[in-house]
Parts: sequence; C-alpha cells; structure tokens
Amino acid sequence: MRDVQRQLFVSQTLNRIRSLLVAGFVMGWCVHAISSAEPVPTELTGKGNERLKVRTSWNSFRNGNLLQGVSGSDLPKKLELLWKVPAEYGVSGTAAIVNDHVYVGTIGGMFLCLDRKTGKEAWKYRSIDDPDPNAFAPAFKASPRVTEKHVFVGDEDGVLHAIDRKSGKPVWTYATEGEIAGCAARIEDRLIIGSHDGHLYCLNEADGKLIWKVQTEDMINCAPAIAEGHTFVAGCDMHLHVIALNEGKTKSSTSLGSQLIASPAVMEDVLYVGTYGGVVYAFDWKNAKIIWKNNDSEQEIRASAAVTQDYVLIGGFDKKLRCLDRKTGRELWHFPTKAQINSSPVVVGDRVFFGSNDRHLYEVNLKTGRELWKHNAEQKITAGPAVGENCLVVGTESNQGWILCFGRKK
Repeated sequence: MRDVQRQLFVSQTLNRIRSLLVAGFVMGWCVHAISSAEPVPTELTGKGNERLKVRTSWNSFRNGNLLQGVSGSDLPKKLELLWKVPAEYGVSGTAAIVNDHVYVGTIGGMFLCLDRKTGKEAWKYRSIDDPDPNAFAPAFKASPRVTEKHVFVGDEDGVLHAIDRKSGKPVWTYATEGEIAGCAARIEDRLIIGSHDGHLYCLNEADGKLIWKVQTEDMINCAPAIAEGHTFVAGCDMHLHVIALNEGKTKSSTSLGSQLIASPAVMEDVLYVGTYGGVVYAFDWKNAKIIWKNNDSEQEIRASAAVTQDYVLIGGFDKKLRCLDRKTGRELWHFPTKAQINSSPVVVGDRVFFGSNDRHLYEVNLKTGRELWKHNAEQKITAGPAVGENCLVVGTESNQGWILCFGRKK
C-alpha cells in the first residue's frame, strides 16, 4: 500500500491545492435509506465514572468516553466468519456496531454503513464530492462516533463530517488544519475532537459551530477521553493534558518524556496510556501525579490500553500483548505474536481480542494470557476490533483490504 501511496503523492497534492481554491467543501453521498431510525445507548454524562446499565452496541473507538475498551455484549464461545466485505486500501480505524448496522471508514475515502447480519451495503458516503472515481479522496482513518441521529467521523485532510445516520446524507462539516486521526468524544450536545494541527476543538453537535479550542504544542493523534467535567488528551508534544470542558481551560499539562500516539483510558481518578518510548503510565489526573510506570516493553506503543478493575492490557512494537496489574503496574503475563501490535485490545467477559501485523486476529484468556483461538486474516490488522450485538467486526489493511464480521452461524 505504501508504494501505491507514493505513486499517488503528486496527484494527491495537486488535488488538495485545488480544493483550497474552492469555496466550501461539499460531500458526496450515495445512499439506500435505512428502514427506520435506531436508538443507541445513552452516553456517559461525564459527571462521574458511573457505568451504563445496559450496553450491547459499540458506538465509538473504545466504546464510551472513558475509552476502557470493554464490551457490554457477549460473544459465542466459538467464533465463525459470518461475512467479509472488500475495503479499498483497507481499514485502520475501529468500526462501530449499533443495533442492526456496522459503520466503518476506509483508507480509500469511503465510509460504509453495512447490514450487521449480511454485510450488505445500506449506504455509502465519500469524503469528497467528485464524480471521478479515480479522484483522490481523503482517507477515513479515524473511528466513527455514532449517536441517535448522526455519524461523526474525521478524515485525513482534517475535515470532521456529520452524516445523517438513517440516510447517509451530509449534515455539516468542520475543517481543521490537520489530519483527524482520533474518534470524536461526545458530551451532552457537544463534540470534542483533536487534530494534527495541534488544537483540541469543542463543537456544537447540531451545526458544527466552534464553541472553544485549545492549542497544544504538537499534533493530537488520540481520541479524547472524558470524565467528571474534564477531557484528557495525549499529544505528540509529550504532554498529558487535562482540560476543563465548560470553559476549555487547561487544568494541568504534564510531560511524560515521549510522544503520545495512543488514547488515554480512564478508571476512577487514573489515566492509563502507553508512549512512543515504550513506557506505560498510570497517572492521577486530579493531582497531576504519576502513580506508576512500566517500561518492560522498551519499544514504541501506539495501541490504546483496555482497562478493567484489575488489569491494564496493551500491545506494542515488541510484538507482545501485556497484561499489567492495574494497581501496581507489575506485569502479570504477556502473549507473543510474530509482528508489532497496533490493534487496541477489547475485553469481552474473561476473554481478550486483538489483531497483529502478523495477519492474525487473536483471542486469549484475560487472567492467564492463554491462547483460545486465532484467525488468519491473510493481511495485517492494525485496527482494533469492535464487539457489539453478539458479533465482532474488524478491518484489515492492504491495497485491497477487508471488513470481517464474526459471530455464530444459524
């Protein structure tokens, strides 16, 4: 895929220059209407760390504003491949699964809404409005945020797209000045989104109008986490930022000594995040204090952690999924793969699911790390799995990638 991207570089650059000369940015869409609107589980209010009573969907990158990567849905004991759908240039972002539909963006610049049971296309939306199928369309590398009425997803040209969830029609867009690589957070009627232009944005959900923005010193790659009236951002400026939501003011900014690509997970008053330098931190955000750090990896970490009451699970460039004691940071077990792990793990009961660049999707036991199952996808898996409505969806990354859905065949 990198060779193809290099070949397209010149034409991509020219297209982007031309786009700057066009007043406005209008999205193309091609739709088949979904038969009825579907409700989604209520979001966390951000006023506390209370858990949702019921959550069987997976409507965002890490399934909620705390970014814990824990599913409220069960999975069959034995997973079977239900369907696979082609994805141009593959998928790097985690899908969303809400009721009867799967929502996923492709590196080829197409965003898809698929029937969860069959994989049949309900609608598709392109990042540009251009009838030429060969025209460069900015990739959707970020994971979507699905709400009651809308789908929100950013593209590599820095545009946040608001899409009508039922029809797939464009609602509004907001242009930043750098790639949007992280999933939007939602709190009440506001959206929080980071950009490679170094800003964190707070937008009105209904019309995309700017409420406030906060500047950091370098690119923001992560999805913001939210708890107790604050949002948390890990940046390429090596700092972990704690920002008050109401006024958009920085409460604290703490250097962790290395760039931060991954998104922070929240449990109680603590943030958990891995760094480019291979260190995993537990950080008390209320007191701006490091509780513990684990540097067993010593290699780059881009995947976000899954966090439970007892464990922190995270993969990295050292090819291992590690399970750490949440209170102490001590390693409890690790599971080796044959290539780097950029796929953020998902906890489903006493099981953990994640992908690897060695082309396999793995299932291991949460407490012991023992392998329970694996599937050879024949292409590297950098996206984190999504688990909702009793199925698992994950994308592969290649010139011709795939979207795979696993569950139980009837």
